[in-house]
Amino acid sequence: MTSAPSIQPRFLPRRDDLGVVAVGFSGGQTKAGVDAAPMALIEAGIIQQLEEDLEYKVTYDGQVHNFSEILPAEDPPYRNMKQPKFCSAVTKEVSEQVYKYAKDGKLVLTLGGDHSIAIGTISGTARAIRERFSRELAVIWVDAHADINTPETSESGNIHGMPVAFLTGLATEDRPEVFGWLEPHHRLSTTKLVYIGLRDIDKGEKKILKEHGIKAFSMHDIDRHGIGKVMDMALGWIGRDTPIHLSFDVDALDPMWAPSTGTPVRGGLTLREGDFIAECVAETGSLIALDLVEVNPSLDELGASDTVRAGCSIVRCALGDTLL
Repeated sequence: MTSAPSIQPRFLPRRDDLGVVAVGFSGGQTKAGVDAAPMALIEAGIIQQLEEDLEYKVTYDGQVHNFSEILPAEDPPYRNMKQPKFCSAVTKEVSEQVYKYAKDGKLVLTLGGDHSIAIGTISGTARAIRERFSRELAVIWVDAHADINTPETSESGNIHGMPVAFLTGLATEDRPEVFGWLEPHHRLSTTKLVYIGLRDIDKGEKKILKEHGIKAFSMHDIDRHGIGKVMDMALGWIGRDTPIHLSFDVDALDPMWAPSTGTPVRGGLTLREGDFIAECVAETGSLIALDLVEVNPSLDELGASDTVRAGCSIVRCALGDTLL
């Protein structure tokens, strides 16, 4: 007796069809250089590797978008946010780019850029999934930092530390030029959010995580249970047959493996643990979008190439590369 064939979840993108968005944006934080990351990753061969080794049909417009054409003439701080108008305008554009790929059934890879761009990437995939399939999006956020500060709890005012607050609606704004364009169908439920690799959390963020019961696995949890068990628990929390957006900040890795990033924190993931997280997500068959952010080739001349290689490795593993 033959077993019934497995049914592919209808929200899944076509396996070999990949849309690439390259976002050379550094305005969510204050250190120059992260805008050069997409070109560094592309020059390291990531697109060629995906086409030749993993046999993806890649759609890419050949541009690293820095959005200088929409830089506002005046952009004073607002509600403690630095460059709020520019960040809002850029993330809105990124949201549209990602949405167009996702609604056409493509898996979407976004190369950043600082992590503020996730306001755009995740809102774009959330919108496409809701419109096409009336489904909720799950997000696995791999990072040393929670990036869930509201403008009022942020100590720095850097928007790359706030994207999850805006995506979940914990931070809101009515002004369309300052994230007021985010609508309910762009948003993410806190029950479908899982953090992995946290180890540098602001006081206000700890309060937010506890008050909202957000599932978070810190490096303490990884030390205690091992990365395999943590991934079992993380994916179990999300549930099966759920579209996944993986947003991977390279500073989740220990600086030994990824020194060229804006906010490195010792005591992080090994490169192998980072690859394993990506491999586990790939094995679910439910990945619909991937961000790779916060590579900054300018910050460590000797370690820049190592960080770029680590970023390429994470991308390849998430998109199906295996050891055997």
